[in-house]
Amino acid sequence: MNNDETDRMLLTLLAENARASVTSLARKLGLARTTVQARIERLETNGSIAGYTLRRGIKARAALRATVLISIEPRSGPAVLARLKLLTGVEQVHTTSGRWDLIALLSAPTTEALDETLDDIGAAKGVRSSESLIHLSTKIDRS
Repeated sequence: MNNDETDRMLLTLLAENARASVTSLARKLGLARTTVQARIERLETNGSIAGYTLRRGIKARAALRATVLISIEPRSGPAVLARLKLLTGVEQVHTTSGRWDLIALLSAPTTEALDETLDDIGAAKGVRSSESLIHLSTKIDRS
């Protein structure tokens, strides 16, 4: 089932604040509370809403963030991913196409902790090379 414009507006409001009450959402959408509740249940059922999560505020985020581009040896993907999963500074890992095989998003409270995580990635068996990009400031954040 395709989502209509009202569903998209509801999803936008929930993305801004997943804890918003159904009454508040209904008021903003100009709909009955029961209609909004039914739409939320349908969006959950059809997979448009997979779950609700916590988004950390600026004060709760790590002081330093980095993106690491990683090139790996052939057939070493599972071992490298297993190693990256053990590193607490690694928040996300994505596969990619092109010159780099993986993109890892890191966070750390200090430069020393970030440096240690970068060293651990570079030393992981199966990692051919990496390039680190330290985030300086966030200009747009739609997460």
